[in-house]
Amino acid sequence: MALIGRLLEAQGFRVGIIAQPDWQSAEPFKQLGRPNLFFGITAGNMDSLVNRYTSDKKPRSDDAYTPGGVAGARPDRATNVYAQRCREAFDDVPVVVGGIEASLRRIAHYDYWSNKVRRSILIDSRADLLVYGNGERAVVEIAHRLAAGEAPDSITDLRGTAFTRPAEPRDGWTEIDSTTIDKPGPVAPPNDHGRPDQHGNAWQRQQAIRP
Repeated sequence: MALIGRLLEAQGFRVGIIAQPDWQSAEPFKQLGRPNLFFGITAGNMDSLVNRYTSDKKPRSDDAYTPGGVAGARPDRATNVYAQRCREAFDDVPVVVGGIEASLRRIAHYDYWSNKVRRSILIDSRADLLVYGNGERAVVEIAHRLAAGEAPDSITDLRGTAFTRPAEPRDGWTEIDSTTIDKPGPVAPPNDHGRPDQHGNAWQRQQAIRP
C-alpha cells in the first residue's frame, strides 16, 4: 500500500492509509473522513488465512507483517471484512479491492480452510472493482477515470481488473464451457527418465544426483 500510495501521490492525488484498522466497528474507517474518489482495500502482503493459520489450521503465534510481530491484528478474510466496514462507514463511496488475497481469490476457487469451493471474493466483498496482479497501471487509471466523473460500473475495459454484471452478457461476449477446457482426472506421470534433451539437461540432472 505504501508503493501504491506514493504512485498515486505522484499522479497528483491525496492519499490516506489506515493501517490494520480495528474491524469490530466502522468507526476506525471514518477517521480520515469521506474519500473523494474510492476506498482501496487490501488484506496485506499475504492471504489473511495463510498469514494467520498454519497448515494444520492452528493460529500462528506471530505476524511478520505487523509491527512488533503481534498476531491477530487482521481478521480472517480481511478483504471481505474491510470492504463491509467501508460500506458501513460511507455506503456511497466506490470500493476497489486488490492485493494477494483478492488476486488469488478473484474467481471461484477451492478454499483449504473451509474445505469447499468458494465463489469469487468480488461477490462476497461487494466491491465495485477488483484489481489483480501488478495493479499499478490499473489503479492509476481507475483513479483518473473516477476523478473525471466516470461511474465505477462503467469501467469495464481495463486490463487487470474484474467486475460483476447483473446478467449474462450477450453482445460481443462468448461463453465457454470450462469442462471442455480442462477435464478432472489423474495427473499425468512425469515424462522424464533421465534422457538428455537437446542441451543435455536431463542427463546432467541425473548425473548430478547419482551417488
